[in-house]
Amino acid sequence: MTDAAPAPRWRRLDKPLFEKAALIGLGLLGSSVARAIRRSGAAATIVGAEPNDAHRADAEKLGFCDAVVASGAEAVIDADFVCICAPVGAAAAIGAEIGPALAPGAILSDVGSVKGAVIKALAPHVREDICFVPAHPIAGTERSGPDAGFAELFENRWCIITPTEGSPPEAVAKVAALWRAFGSDVDEMTPSHHDRVVAVVSHLPHLIAYTIVGTASDLEEVTQSEVIKFSAAGFRDFTRIAASDPVMWRDIFLTNKEAVLELLGRFTEDLVRLQRAIRWGEGDTLHEHFTHTRAIRRGIIEQGQDTAAPDFGRRASPDPAIKAEPDE
Repeated sequence: MTDAAPAPRWRRLDKPLFEKAALIGLGLLGSSVARAIRRSGAAATIVGAEPNDAHRADAEKLGFCDAVVASGAEAVIDADFVCICAPVGAAAAIGAEIGPALAPGAILSDVGSVKGAVIKALAPHVREDICFVPAHPIAGTERSGPDAGFAELFENRWCIITPTEGSPPEAVAKVAALWRAFGSDVDEMTPSHHDRVVAVVSHLPHLIAYTIVGTASDLEEVTQSEVIKFSAAGFRDFTRIAASDPVMWRDIFLTNKEAVLELLGRFTEDLVRLQRAIRWGEGDTLHEHFTHTRAIRRGIIEQGQDTAAPDFGRRASPDPAIKAEPDE
């Protein structure tokens, strides 16, 4: 018998938080935010900006926005909530495009997995009359594009808000209310602390997954067909993570490189220690390490971030998008 999935916690608001929400980028996250806004009634009107012609056509066909345009500057006109849902490497260019068109008093937010670099990139384009409230929903899948999104993506997940020194408290509260309406838990951190935390829980695991899958595919004595045919649960999970959007993860590693490199150095030291223990038959060292890491896994289950079901809690679903992993 397996643990029951957490009950949905999203809610339909009595009245919209915003009159017009403009979403810049309609990939997995942008289209999911649009769907969650529509379901919760968080905004009266939703406008999406998507420069990719094929993605824009898909978004128009799927209908999760009231209007879809190619230009971010056009999308943000008269919007009281603007959310950048594009790869973090595009932040500066998007800021330059939409900055002059932002309505006075508008709340500007984002969903980027890196905060320090994004805040620095957007800062020159954020006027004093704009309420800048960066945020990061820790949720995602390996799929991408407008058809990959779904409103349930954020349910029972964390969204971290990283206010800047100039973020008005009332704007921070409004952004928090938005994510709670989607069914998310909300926490606040400084941008620098956020970037260290996600480097541990998301960025380094993705880097390791990309590396292990690449190593396996490069082994001369093991054919690629054998790697695929005999994949066990551990390698399967690595390949799933490594299937994530390469543009997004390229930008994440380059913009959060200080935190990632620091943790990668620590990880390398720990890996050498385990390598030495295996080489010299130090069973007690291995047992102690594995016992400690097993306790971490139990803590994740107790916090409701996964279940104790087989295959790491990944349940089969008719819709592969419902597997809201890996986190971003």
